[in-house]
Amino acid sequence: MKPFFNTDRPDKQTSDGNLPVPVGTLTLNLFYRLPLFAFCLFIFWQSSFAFPDSPPLFPHDDKLMHLGAYGFMAFLAARNLKKERPFFTRSKLRILAILFASLYGLTDEIHQAFVPSREASIWDFAADILGSILGACFYLDFLHRKK
Repeated sequence: MKPFFNTDRPDKQTSDGNLPVPVGTLTLNLFYRLPLFAFCLFIFWQSSFAFPDSPPLFPHDDKLMHLGAYGFMAFLAARNLKKERPFFTRSKLRILAILFASLYGLTDEIHQAFVPSREASIWDFAADILGSILGACFYLDFLHRKK
């Protein structure tokens, strides 16, 4: 099976000097890209419907849902990027994962502005950004820190 990236180039070595292990395209698609894509589709689908008229469990509970959802999205994005681009620095992976999830959150808020009985909120977007930061940092700094 052909590697996803070229391992013959010395400039693509990991920080410890070793060449990254090639990842098969099928493995990359099924275990890294598909979960992220499916979660993005789930959020879009969920945002397309009117919010049920149920009392909140506690004040601003929707912000906690945004924080958790976009934290998980950034977690999946960081996981995908780390596997797809192992030669990227941890800082670059963190920034890319946070940007991806935060910009998706922005597009989701814009989308919600056009859904009847939904509204876009700057505070929801702020929760999306905070969740993105926490999710990417959790994956890269706690689960995959250097030993």
